[in-house]
Amino acid sequence: MAEESGNYPTTIGADAVFKGELKFEKGVRLLGRFEGEISSTGDLLVADGAALQGNVKAGAIRIDGTVTGNIDAGTKVSLTSSARLEGDVQAQRLEVAEGAVLIGRCVVGVNGKGGAVKEATKPTGAVVPSKNREPVMAGKK
Repeated sequence: MAEESGNYPTTIGADAVFKGELKFEKGVRLLGRFEGEISSTGDLLVADGAALQGNVKAGAIRIDGTVTGNIDAGTKVSLTSSARLEGDVQAQRLEVAEGAVLIGRCVVGVNGKGGAVKEATKPTGAVVPSKNREPVMAGKK
């Protein structure tokens, strides 16, 4: 992902409010508010205090602020401790810091499809849903 220190050639300022469609090739740092669709091969940083409402498709996505919408990252989604995401996530990698809020479904794996990822093993004592959707203890019948 682009470093905060300078690989975001475009910054949408804290006092800016945009609505519409945003397309870019390099990194963008969102400090203000954006409502609409974002499509890019570049990286996106939604800064602490920033708000994004809409679907996003980008290279790597770091969320420090608030996003309401679905996220599709070419490589990685990072949710920092101040992040709030309400929407589905599709990515090769997902990093969620303690304190982050994620309300939605996740598909994580190669190309965000999960196809090349082996079925995860369930740790003993973990609560897993059964076929009838009632929680059961793993390893117990």
